[in-house]
Amino acid sequence: MLTQSVSSSALRPRHTYRLAVGSTFLLQGLCFSTWAARISTVQQQLGLTDTELGGVLLAVPIGSVTSLPLTGWLVARFGSRRLSVLGVLLYALGLPLLGLAATVPQLLAALVLFGLASNMANISINTQAVGVEGLYGKSIMAKFHGIWSLAGFAGAAIGSFMLARHVAPLPHFLLMSGVVLLGLLVARPFLLPHDAPREADAPIFVLPDKSLLLLGVLAFCSLLCEGTMFDWSGVYFRKVVAAPPAQVGLGFAAFMSTMAAGRFVADWFTDRFGRKKTLVISGLLEAAGLLLAVAWPGLLTATLGFMLVGLGVSSVVPLVYGAAGRSKTMPAGVALAAVSTVGFAGFLLGPPVIGLVAGATSLRVSFALIALMGLAVALLAQRVEEE
Repeated sequence: MLTQSVSSSALRPRHTYRLAVGSTFLLQGLCFSTWAARISTVQQQLGLTDTELGGVLLAVPIGSVTSLPLTGWLVARFGSRRLSVLGVLLYALGLPLLGLAATVPQLLAALVLFGLASNMANISINTQAVGVEGLYGKSIMAKFHGIWSLAGFAGAAIGSFMLARHVAPLPHFLLMSGVVLLGLLVARPFLLPHDAPREADAPIFVLPDKSLLLLGVLAFCSLLCEGTMFDWSGVYFRKVVAAPPAQVGLGFAAFMSTMAAGRFVADWFTDRFGRKKTLVISGLLEAAGLLLAVAWPGLLTATLGFMLVGLGVSSVVPLVYGAAGRSKTMPAGVALAAVSTVGFAGFLLGPPVIGLVAGATSLRVSFALIALMGLAVALLAQRVEEE
């Protein structure tokens, strides 16, 4: 049904929609990685301990997870094209608000809004991607997420450049916000117009069935590892690895580079070896990389460990989102929201939990606990059915 509706609404060559939707993944990735690259700076500016930073970062899941069901309903009701534009727009405008935050309450408020915009962009552009997959009749979701990862790598590199030159977060965030807004202006006319049938009476929230719940739990475990890398890699390299200031972002850049590379070959790997085996290998790589960085926290070994984590998480979310978007029991936007309600919570709740555990023990102990999530992915993947 989804493929037929997409084909009938295609008014432009399919590669045009693919480029436009890929651009929205790029823009969203730039927004998030711009913030992630400067979390360590913001922590120092506000004088936050690891425990306090973990508590502050809880503001993002408060804004995001609570809006997940509503976003799925809005996508089903009004279409993902409108929500994609609005989500990325709000995401870009949220960056300067983060840079302007001079107190903890101000940062908390900005992070709540940032989380809300993040969720809106995440659900809507992934729904767009499912629609483009319908045009091609094959899996290309991992490549879209690969573009997001490339943007994250670029954002990390820009962040390291700004750090090395002692540029404050606000001018950095203003610059990247302008870049994203300009990109959105260019991409907007070429987004997929009718990716799926709109349903005026679509429910705001639908409990995931057994198969979708399994996908959600897999996403939760992997995204918890991914969220840890985004928010804590710089802190880990500064405090545990004791990297020089100019190399604090090295771990994040290493993670992003292998995650991006992995996503560009994930579709091929899955077609060749199957979804179950791909997920098992992914979970084992996540666990091995984290344990390597914990056991031997040197600059070289920690960088290699973070590279393994990036390779491990590269396939999980694209496979989960692609399968959810092809649900036969509910609209694509609602299915993605239902799975994301479970899965994306790991991405957002993981970093605050890291801070709380680190405050009670140490960062190395908290990273070792996150390695268990990788093992959980490998175990749970045994129950996944091949398509």
